[in-house]
Amino acid sequence: MSLGLVALEAWRQPALPDAARASWPQARVPEPGLWVLQAAGRIPMPADTPAAHASTLLALPADHPAAVQAYWFAGSRESGPDVRIVMSQFDRAGQQWTPTVAVVNRHDVGPQLGHALRRIGNPVAWRDAQGRTHLFVVATGLGGWAAGRILHLRQDEAQQPFVPLRTLPLSWLWNTSHLVRAMPLPLADGGMVLPVYFEIGVKYPVALRFDAGGEFRGMVRMSQRRDLLQPTLLARSETEWLALLRDNRADRKLRAVQTTDGGLSWQDLPDPGPANPDASVAGLALRPGLMFLAHNPRAESRAQLALSLSRDGGQNWTVLETLAQAPPGKEMSYPSMAWADDSLWVSYTEQRQGIAWQRFTFVPVAP
Repeated sequence: MSLGLVALEAWRQPALPDAARASWPQARVPEPGLWVLQAAGRIPMPADTPAAHASTLLALPADHPAAVQAYWFAGSRESGPDVRIVMSQFDRAGQQWTPTVAVVNRHDVGPQLGHALRRIGNPVAWRDAQGRTHLFVVATGLGGWAAGRILHLRQDEAQQPFVPLRTLPLSWLWNTSHLVRAMPLPLADGGMVLPVYFEIGVKYPVALRFDAGGEFRGMVRMSQRRDLLQPTLLARSETEWLALLRDNRADRKLRAVQTTDGGLSWQDLPDPGPANPDASVAGLALRPGLMFLAHNPRAESRAQLALSLSRDGGQNWTVLETLAQAPPGKEMSYPSMAWADDSLWVSYTEQRQGIAWQRFTFVPVAP
């Protein structure tokens, strides 16, 4: 056996500590209710920055000046040397988005981690039990996105810089080929499950567990298939969760996996989900039995973005709203969602030039 195979055989992924229990946002959704678009627009872009992609939304507590924060990557082009992670937040008092600021760039983070970064990409944000903001950012050294790593950064106080903590220890091969895209699943103990995916050679989803302080506690592969990526997590109950995934194969359908033991083990589900043009989706469960999905509903392109609802644990989906429609050859894609101030917030990439947003509220109606 070669030394490489010996190393591979000896390396073990850290196991999950125990079963986890999911939690839901404190959402007041009237039944029956009317779905109302309250506000929409484009989040401010940095000056002289023509490209933007892969936004993620972070809901903030009621005593924070802002309702939500949006993070995304922006620069001259995707993978460009000037790409940065930027942030804007929706100010509660002024009811508008603040000017965008850069929070992460590869030139500063690379030396702090001790290795060069060639490009940075998808960010995902999470707030821990101590009120600190964590950022998980895809970055590469040599190679393309399939050789990406996940950087873990943290901001302890507002206005302070994000400090790189480490590259997540996910692979024996220099921690490469794991990427992140979708929002975490919050847990009852204040921790979270971060859905990520492996992409070099084969593609499969992985669930990462973090405790309430943001410490990495373990990981588990979510599927035995070899062509699934970018999982989004939806809680059916405290311990039964659904994951919807982008399928890299030609049939252009979402795929699903589930756990019934709080994330300790996962099973592939046989039936395909809604049509999907090999594109990222965003799911959000407001309570058991009430789920939302922002997705591209047509198999042939990313031009249309829709918002769908499920009341049966994700088995059936009904389109509620066409969020956006791009011209032929353009895209409205890579959505994110959050619940804050009794509203559903959606952000998404608008033709790779900016980040658009919409805010929905539910108005009670007479039965």
